[in-house]
Amino acid sequence: MAPVNRSMNVDMTVRLGSLELRNPVMTASGTFASGREYAEFVDLERLGAVVTKGVSMTAWAGNASPRIAETPSGMLNSIGLQNPGVEAFCQTDLPWLAARDVPIVVNVSGHSIAEYVAVAGRLDAEPDVDALEVNISCPNVDEGGMTFGTTCAAAGDVTRAVRAATSKTLIVKLSPNVTDITEIARAVEAEGADAVSLINTLLGMAIDTDTWRPKLARGAGGLSGPAIRPVAVRMVWQVASAVAVPVVGMGGIMNARDAAEFMLAGATAVAVGTANFVDPTTTVRVLDGLEQYCQERGIAQVSALTGALKA
Repeated sequence: MAPVNRSMNVDMTVRLGSLELRNPVMTASGTFASGREYAEFVDLERLGAVVTKGVSMTAWAGNASPRIAETPSGMLNSIGLQNPGVEAFCQTDLPWLAARDVPIVVNVSGHSIAEYVAVAGRLDAEPDVDALEVNISCPNVDEGGMTFGTTCAAAGDVTRAVRAATSKTLIVKLSPNVTDITEIARAVEAEGADAVSLINTLLGMAIDTDTWRPKLARGAGGLSGPAIRPVAVRMVWQVASAVAVPVVGMGGIMNARDAAEFMLAGATAVAVGTANFVDPTTTVRVLDGLEQYCQERGIAQVSALTGALKA
């Protein structure tokens, strides 16, 4: 391979609907809070976007402990979308994050369509919020979340209602726990989604063979990390071929080559999740590595990777 041309300027910008990002590396909801905890490790202004933890209309306490368990090449979580509610977010987290020069994508959660709409409407009034990511794929709540993401009708209903409540860029986060994820993607695209993000966690379970009890208080939880990456890449490839809107790919991204794999499969942007718990600087390592990957290959625009998979 030819020497790396480090003097080559790579255009790292990508676009999700009307939202232009300086680069394709985002954070995955639920793994980066609102960025404050990571600010001493990561220059947030280098990221394509910060995607916040799920925000609901009122405070959610989350699930009982234990709610995290390590697994081979991954982790199980059953946090349950714990958050202080949208008003607390707007008063505390949003002003802090808005002081950083980085696009803000707020993950929206709800127990009902009315709650999704209420949160979206409240955030629509905040000029510092650049986009909403509608979470219809969390497997760790009894009502809402994945309940809305496993049928085309329910996914379409939520998307249509939220679309009517906001003019901001609308991303819908899809669940892998379905028979055909492309059908769900088409349904939300038809109802006004500007982009889709995938995948959320896969349902899994771990049992302590000494106590004979589940390792998570709820029994089952969401599996994330490198263990799910081949499934995620396959689903991104399928969805990118099925819809015209941009795809944000995620699921076990640990380094730049993992990110490139998702982009070659059809992702416009990528989100780093579980790796943030392993190394809080992962996002910037992925970003730097992705730029170097392009320089090594004489690729002038990172967007050229999107969908470039060869048959």
